[in-house]
Amino acid sequence: MTDNHPVEGHEGGAAACPMDYILRMLMGPWTTYIVYNLRTYGPQRFGELKRRVSGVSAKMLTERLRTLEGAGLIKRDYEATIPPKVTYSLTARGHELDEVLGGLANVAIRWQAEDAAAKASRHAELKAA
Repeated sequence: MTDNHPVEGHEGGAAACPMDYILRMLMGPWTTYIVYNLRTYGPQRFGELKRRVSGVSAKMLTERLRTLEGAGLIKRDYEATIPPKVTYSLTARGHELDEVLGGLANVAIRWQAEDAAAKASRHAELKAA
């Protein structure tokens, strides 16, 4: 990408990091947690997803789901039953993040284990001193 081919939405034609758009979207509150849960557990209804994404309010979950739907990462399937049945799932575009999120999850699990071991080691050193 060169300055002769400006990135849409960037002023002055300056080249931007090509990951800027996706990282900004994924950094939104609860976003990666929602996508990760849909990736891990498959299609879910709102209540089930809200239970799995512990701590999120219904208002925030609704907002994030709408944003992700607008970005084409998730789809909302509505069945006109009583009560209405709404199911959320990842789209093909959302599944493009599978490998990336899986890799991040592996790093996160390893880092948590390393940090816990380092903390236990420091605690043992302080106790021995």
